[in-house]
Amino acid sequence: MIHRMHAVEFPCVIGTISTRLRSMAASMYIVVEGEDPGFDIFVNGQALARNEDALERLAERLNVRPLLEFFSADENSMALLLEQGAGDPDWARNLPQPQWFGATDGLLTACALISFLAVNSAALGSETQPVLSELREYEKVLRKTAQRGLRWHLAVSWR
Repeated sequence: MIHRMHAVEFPCVIGTISTRLRSMAASMYIVVEGEDPGFDIFVNGQALARNEDALERLAERLNVRPLLEFFSADENSMALLLEQGAGDPDWARNLPQPQWFGATDGLLTACALISFLAVNSAALGSETQPVLSELREYEKVLRKTAQRGLRWHLAVSWR
C-alpha cells in the first residue's frame, strides 16, 4: 500500500529526478528516520544514480521494487532539489509528509540486485563493479537500520 501512496504523492518529482539522474552528477543516498541513528549512514550513491534506469529495469525483471520507489522528500531536501533546478516550486509548497519505508523492503531490492550482478558481471559493463560496491554499502546501512527497528527513504542530491 505504501508503494501506491508513494507513487501518487511523488509522481512529478520521481519523473523529474529520473530524468535529472541521467543528465547530471547525482547521488542517491539513504536517510534514516530520526536525528542520529547511532551508526554511519554514508553511502556514495553516484554509480547507482548514473545507472538508475538500468537498475529500475533489472529490479522489475527480478520482481522487486526499483530503488527510486523508496524516494521521499522533506522540506529541506525539496528546497535543495529546487535550488539545484529539479522539481516544481508550486508542487513543493504543498509537500506531503515524508514517506518512510521498512528497512527489510529496501534489503529485498538491494540483495536481489547484488545477487544478480555478482554472477552477471557484464550486466552493466564497466559500471557493474561500482554499482555492486554501492549496493553493498546500501545493504550494510539497511541491515543496521532493520536491526534497530528504524525506517528509511532515499534522497537525491546533485553536485
